[in-house]
Amino acid sequence: MPTPVTAAVAYHPNQPFSLKTCQLDGPAPGEVLVTVEATGLCHTDIAARDQDMPLPLPAVLGHEGVGRIEALGEGVTGFQVGDRVLLGFGACGQCGNCQDQAPGYCDVGAVFLLQGSRLDGSSPMTCDGEAITGHFFGQSSFATKTVAIATNLVKVPEDMPAELLAPMACGVQTGMGSVMLSMAAKPGKAIAVLGCGTVGLSAIIAAKIIGCDPIIAVDRMPSRSELAKELGATHCLSGDDLLQNLAQLGGLDYALDTTGVPAVAEAAIDVLKPRGVMVCVGVGKPGARLNIDMGMLMATGRQVRGAIEGDAVPADFVPKMIGFYKQGQLPLEKLVTTYPFEQINQAVDDAHSGAAVKPVLLMR
Repeated sequence: MPTPVTAAVAYHPNQPFSLKTCQLDGPAPGEVLVTVEATGLCHTDIAARDQDMPLPLPAVLGHEGVGRIEALGEGVTGFQVGDRVLLGFGACGQCGNCQDQAPGYCDVGAVFLLQGSRLDGSSPMTCDGEAITGHFFGQSSFATKTVAIATNLVKVPEDMPAELLAPMACGVQTGMGSVMLSMAAKPGKAIAVLGCGTVGLSAIIAAKIIGCDPIIAVDRMPSRSELAKELGATHCLSGDDLLQNLAQLGGLDYALDTTGVPAVAEAAIDVLKPRGVMVCVGVGKPGARLNIDMGMLMATGRQVRGAIEGDAVPADFVPKMIGFYKQGQLPLEKLVTTYPFEQINQAVDDAHSGAAVKPVLLMR
C-alpha cells in the first residue's frame, strides 16, 4: 500500500513550494525507501522549479538527502534496513560511463535529472490522485520519506549531524571534486573560483587543502568574500574589471565557474596560462553560450570543460570528505543554515538574497 508523506511540491515557475500530503509507493527493484532526516536546498532545485531546466511540473525536487533505510527493493545488495545513508545522484550503474567510474555521465542520467522519473517513465509519488514528478536525481528528497535509487547510496556515520552530511550529496561534492578530481589541481598553482556559494566555497576549501596559491575568490557580495578569506582565499575580487584584475594577479592555472554567466567565465578563460584548465559547473540560463577564440585555444593548450558532481564517485569521495571534516579541514558548519521543513520558502528566499550560503531543511 502507498505511504502518506509530506512533500514540498513545485506547481509553477517562480512560485512558492506547497506542502502537500502525497502518496509514496514502495521501492521498485534497485531502490530503497528512506525516512529523510534532512536535505539540502541547492540552486539546481530552484532552477528546476523555475524551468531554467525543463523538468515536468508539478514536481517534488530535492537531491541532497540523508536518512535511514526503511525498506529494500528487490535486488538491492550491500545495504540493510536501518542503515543511515546519504542519497547520491541517479545513475544506472550498468552503462559504459558508470562502469568506467564516471556515474555523473551515465547514459540515462538525463532521465533522472531532466525528467525526474524512473527509467520506465514512472514516478513513485502521486498527489491529489495525480502522478507527479517524484524521482528527481533518483531521489526527490523534499519529502519526509522518499524512494531512492540505490546505485549511489553511501553509508554515513551515526555521529555526524544530518545537516552537515546533506550538502556532501551535491554542492560540497561538486566544489571539492571539481578541484581535486576534474582539475587534479596541484600545490603552488594559481586558481580562481568564480562565485562563492556552496560550490565555490567548497572549491576554495579544497584548493587550500591541496596548497594552491594564489586562491582567488570572485563574488559581488562582501559577506561572501569575507567568508572566502576565512576559508582560504588569498585574494578577493568583486567581479568589476575582472579580466584586468585577474591579469594583474599573474594569470591562472585553474578556474572554476559556478555562476553560469558567460562574460564571467570568458574573463577567466582569457587569462588562463598555457595548458590552464577551466571547469564550468554553473547552470546557465537557456541559450547561454561561451565565446572562445579557437586559435588561442589551440595555441595555448588551454582546456575548457564541464563537470557533473565534480567527476566524483560518491562511494569513494564522500568518505574522503567526511575524513576532511573530522580532521578539521572542511568546516561545513560555516556554510550551513538550518530550517524546519515547513520553512522551505524562507530558505529559498534566503538563498536568493545571500542570507544563507547552504540552506538545509530538517524534516523533524
